[in-house]
Amino acid sequence: MKTITSIILLALINPIFAQDQDESDKNACIPCEELKDLVFPEVLITEAVTVTDKTTYCKVLGTIGKEINFELLLPGDWNGRFFMGGGGGFVGSIANMARWSVHDGYATSGTDTGHKGAKADWALDNMERQVNFGHLAIHRTAVVSKSIIAHYYCSGPIYSYFMGCSRGGGQAMMEAQRYPEDFDGIIVGAPAFGWPAFAAEFIQNIQAIYPDPDNLEEPVITTENLAMLQKAILDQCDMLDGIKDNILNDPSACDFDFSALPTCPDDMIGEECFTISQVNAIQIVYDGVVNDHGDIYPGFPLGGENEPEGWLPWITGPNEGSMRLGFPSLQFGFGTEIFKYLVFQDPDWDYSTYDFSDFFEKTRYASAYLDATSTDYSEFNKRNGKMIIYHGWNDPALSAYATIEHYEAVMKNDPEVKDYIRLFMLPGVLHCSKGPGPDKADWIGLLRDWVENGNAPDRVIMSKVRDGEVEMTRPVFPYPRKAVYEGNGDPNKESSFK
Repeated sequence: MKTITSIILLALINPIFAQDQDESDKNACIPCEELKDLVFPEVLITEAVTVTDKTTYCKVLGTIGKEINFELLLPGDWNGRFFMGGGGGFVGSIANMARWSVHDGYATSGTDTGHKGAKADWALDNMERQVNFGHLAIHRTAVVSKSIIAHYYCSGPIYSYFMGCSRGGGQAMMEAQRYPEDFDGIIVGAPAFGWPAFAAEFIQNIQAIYPDPDNLEEPVITTENLAMLQKAILDQCDMLDGIKDNILNDPSACDFDFSALPTCPDDMIGEECFTISQVNAIQIVYDGVVNDHGDIYPGFPLGGENEPEGWLPWITGPNEGSMRLGFPSLQFGFGTEIFKYLVFQDPDWDYSTYDFSDFFEKTRYASAYLDATSTDYSEFNKRNGKMIIYHGWNDPALSAYATIEHYEAVMKNDPEVKDYIRLFMLPGVLHCSKGPGPDKADWIGLLRDWVENGNAPDRVIMSKVRDGEVEMTRPVFPYPRKAVYEGNGDPNKESSFK
């Protein structure tokens, strides 16, 4: 078997030998299949094969430690960069948000974070899996990936990048906080970074929407409620930015009057009105969760309630996809699974009776390995790292206010944070994407330009694409700046905003 020492010596003697390689591996210094012979401590490479799919690349599969499975893709025409992608939810299978990048010349990898399964029962009484999921698996996969890259090309990456949204966004923040040496540039989308905290918000919401754990088929908030609610909010606040477009440019500026919601006679449920319990449940979603010791997690901004990927799948249900796993909504699923298996280690824990009074005491252990809540990014800054954060204002999964609060705390800790971390709030955008607002930008191109050329992103052009056609472009600016419509010109063109 080819040892690490022998391959390093080979690289020193002839770092660019590729004369005998196929054109598809023109940047490689050893054949793809020989990567199976590499020996690393606690790493088993199980597969190394050449694949042709749009482009030709070497696919490497392996296991780190006991059960951290990973995939690494090595393009034949390598651009000298490593681009790792994060996963979503509880992960549980090899996930890589940046997998597409192999066709653009990036070496790219992803991991299952050390377990299998879409639910969280894998974490029960298993500290190794908990810590792997929390932060260690991404770091170890990054280190191993860069080592294999160096052996395959006889040269390590000149720049390394990470991109993730939701769980992947939390992974991205964790990397910058715990392992700042891993990546030069990081893209953070709609981050899940305070796990027990956002799970507490989920539990409080489902306590109001599904108060009876034996009846998970009839949510207190109905689909008719969502349609009326969104219409009432837009009627009051859509024109605050001067454009009637079903988008709240800044939901925090909307002081919604709940008395505008029609009440049901005798508090009897109807299709064109709200009962007292329905209004109370809706207000709970907006209010956030607190206990006697302070704020736990903020509520959700106004807007996007009745969008197809809005409140119905995430907050109110019933959601057909999550019902297959036994949960009426995604918040129900994530909230109960987190508290059962990551916080209390109790499969029989009952969400309906929890009062949050012991939240900070009982979640201390889980937060220690799950949370990426540190406001100190100084080590990441010292190595000239750069980070772009983006979050949809109407995200129904993770409150945009939580990300804003974190960034404001970072700014308080370091007033010069904009020199290396910038936050962009996306009006009308849901969780990671979708919604009525423009949701697409060349984040990796912007990040590379910042890392490699020193050009910090300032006016970012977002696009709304439907059926392959761009139907709207608008600018976003680093928080707390926001785009302002100039009062004339086409509101679907970014040039009409300052």
